[in-house]
Amino acid sequence: MPAHLLQEEMASSYASSSSTTTTTITEPPARVLQNGESNPEKNLLHPEEDIRPEMKDDIFDPSYKDKEGPRPKLEYVWRNIILMSLLHLGALYGIILIPTCKVYTWLWGFAYYIISALGITAGAHRLWSHRSYKARLPLRIFLIIANTMAFQNDAYEWARDHRVHHKFSETDADPHNARRGFFFSHVGWLLVRKHPAVKEKGGLLDLSDLKAEKLLMFQRRHYKPAVLLMCFILPTLVPWYFWGETFKHSLYVATFLRYAIVLNATWLVNSAAHLYGYRPYDKNINPRENILVSLGAVGEGFHNYHHSFPYDYSTSEYRWHINLTTFFIDCMAALGLAYDRKKVSKAAVLAKIKRTGDGSYKSG
Repeated sequence: MPAHLLQEEMASSYASSSSTTTTTITEPPARVLQNGESNPEKNLLHPEEDIRPEMKDDIFDPSYKDKEGPRPKLEYVWRNIILMSLLHLGALYGIILIPTCKVYTWLWGFAYYIISALGITAGAHRLWSHRSYKARLPLRIFLIIANTMAFQNDAYEWARDHRVHHKFSETDADPHNARRGFFFSHVGWLLVRKHPAVKEKGGLLDLSDLKAEKLLMFQRRHYKPAVLLMCFILPTLVPWYFWGETFKHSLYVATFLRYAIVLNATWLVNSAAHLYGYRPYDKNINPRENILVSLGAVGEGFHNYHHSFPYDYSTSEYRWHINLTTFFIDCMAALGLAYDRKKVSKAAVLAKIKRTGDGSYKSG
């Protein structure tokens, strides 16, 4: 990273408040039924929308309706189909090799999985997509490196698509619309060209906050060589060079299998957590509470809560409960590297449950 860029970022980072406080939001946001029926809360002005004045494009837009008529014909992206197939074949072979791996290689693969997952959950998702907390430069550098290790598109593109997903959830403008089935929302959306509505609505979002962040633009400019190094070369060479692991085990277990697991853990948030589970906070939307997804995606499976309160940094009512990402952010806050963590108040959560919950809520 150029020295002048680091200096400018450091100056702007530490010029801001040194507080690690948590902002408590006292009211839940407006929501209407997806079937088009009116809901009395849609016309209310909720004060929490001023808690995060810099961000509104991740709030559900009930006014958008899909255009009538058949969807455009699917256009397959054969490069992605071939590469994804080869990756998963390599990952399957990696499973066979696990029993003959060195213990250090297991630990290395697991550590790489956790760090790269945090690059998505604490970085691309909670920090850059939702601006649900703020991070100082050292933490942002760690997260951008971890995000590059994960190789799920650069953080700018990830955040853009995710904001579109929230604003137009379960419509044709949603990049991984779960109404099109499990496979499409899991991986199929990456194997075909985007629906025209995704491009249209994505182009209308205000992404000025992302474009203004030099670290994100630096990653975007240098993404391909950075991904090649951080996602493939480094995790393969370290076991082979430092503790004598075979190149085959390093490549198929520490790289292909680890990468495939991170991908599928993230994809399950888009698929399983939109189709299977309870809806204690809002029964009128598809996202669900799915504990198994939270285990794999280090805390991202409390999806009914998250879509009800997208600005909550914990993406869950219970903070550390099956939520490694929230624990990580809180540790960073204790070190002074994260601050302004936004959290919905208990009163607001209970009010939401009473209005729109499915009756499955259990306190504590």
